[in-house]
Amino acid sequence: MRRLVALTLAVAFAATGCAKQSNGASSTGGSILRVAIFAEPSSLNPLLGTTTAENSLSSLIFDLLVTLDDRGNDIPDLAATVPTLENGGISRDGRTITYKLRHGVKWQDGKPFTSADVKFSWQTVMNPNNNVVERTGYDKVTSVDTPDAYTVVFHLKAPFAPFVDTVFGESDQPFRIVPQHVLSGYANINRVPFNQQPIGTGPFRVVRWYHGDHVELAANPFYFRGVPKLKKILVYTVPDGNTSAAELQSHGIDLILAVTSANFRNLRSISSVRTMLVKQPSYAAAVFNTKHPPLDDVRVRQAIAYAINEKRIVDNLTYGTATLATADLSDYYWAHDSTLAGYAYDPAKANALLDQAGWRRGPSGTRAKNGKTLTLQLTIGAGSQTATQIAVELQSDLRQAGIDLAIKTYSYSLLYATAAMGGIQQTGKFDMTLQVWVSGADPDDSSQWTCGQAPPAGNNISRYCSTAFDNAETTALTHFDRATRTRAYALTQRLLVKDAPAAFEYYPRGRYAVNPALQNFSPNGISEGWNAYLWSL
Repeated sequence: MRRLVALTLAVAFAATGCAKQSNGASSTGGSILRVAIFAEPSSLNPLLGTTTAENSLSSLIFDLLVTLDDRGNDIPDLAATVPTLENGGISRDGRTITYKLRHGVKWQDGKPFTSADVKFSWQTVMNPNNNVVERTGYDKVTSVDTPDAYTVVFHLKAPFAPFVDTVFGESDQPFRIVPQHVLSGYANINRVPFNQQPIGTGPFRVVRWYHGDHVELAANPFYFRGVPKLKKILVYTVPDGNTSAAELQSHGIDLILAVTSANFRNLRSISSVRTMLVKQPSYAAAVFNTKHPPLDDVRVRQAIAYAINEKRIVDNLTYGTATLATADLSDYYWAHDSTLAGYAYDPAKANALLDQAGWRRGPSGTRAKNGKTLTLQLTIGAGSQTATQIAVELQSDLRQAGIDLAIKTYSYSLLYATAAMGGIQQTGKFDMTLQVWVSGADPDDSSQWTCGQAPPAGNNISRYCSTAFDNAETTALTHFDRATRTRAYALTQRLLVKDAPAAFEYYPRGRYAVNPALQNFSPNGISEGWNAYLWSL
């Protein structure tokens, strides 16, 4: 988000005192949904999240201006209509975006929602004192006008084609609207009571966050689409996929928001469980820190990409839930280039590139240059079975190429934390790191790869910088016609393959396992809670 997902996507819930049933019914009688997520949130403030787990929670508590349905279509959320060129919401020069807002929306404390909240939320994202992970799209705005309580006008420095899907939309960093009347008195939002006990406009409100265990949500009686069908949602966090799978089968829980590949394979053959694969804008990759020698040498990065047997990883570890990746734009997107060739497994090419770069094999088989052994460190999330398995595969593949790969684990909260909070990826304390990245509704990938988006300014954790890439991104972002944007993204994809800031492994599908009694659960590929008010058991 720019959301990072633990490669494990392992989630669990340790149930206590739950009746074990085998008929598909919920142990709560249909009024309470029990959900498992893979990582403890660091904050419940939707402007400070960095993981998909936090986004999942935020989508239940807060709202966007524009969201997506389960077919990937833009639909209004807090906005009354989706701004377009055709309806005049987007000006002909692309520099003015006007939103008409819904009437009658209330915050969960009963206060009215107005255009002032939207303007305040933008100001909060742009406040340099706030530890937001990125400001892509928001930083394109010069000013925001609120001519009345139900109209918001964004004035842009230049046309920005992804605006509607990016600014308070289903982006890869989906910031949701926050209340001015609660937060306006703070110099920053980094450590305020709201982060533990937030107030949103969404279908569910926070009753209490039991740290280290679960978050209790209750139906919001003021929700503008109507009172949700569920009375409560309990969101548990325990990083053990086997436990969650067992509890789902006994109906101690009702929904796993992200399932490991191995558990998905096992669960899909069980009649008392319904499994779902959802296409999403996502990729899995081993990302290189291009500022760390010897990874500042493109030949070394290319060699590693050739040395990795990605097909074996896909076949043996994703169990048919993913497809081989070439670059970062998956087949979810209209901008995906199906003709692009990536790095096929080729040890001979890997060895030749390493020889060219001056890394020669020693008697032990490990390569060295100028007396220094070619040793790299790979960082992964602790407790992730899938990440550990992939790390071991990479370690084996690179050993064959003469590279010594050490594996170091961190908690996901530390691995994915913001730079201000000492996050390992954001502060660049790695040579290689494994991540699954869930992007947004628009193929805009500028936050991950453009020069100006290196942390703390954005999510370019590889520190990749290419003038050619930046120029192509500028073309893609400043033109609204699909043909021009498609050509520009085709170029960015070719550059990512050539320059190899990451070894792209596969395009995962969203993996869910649910109690068959759960109705109307239909993720849109980025967020789950777009229609949570309709969920029922």
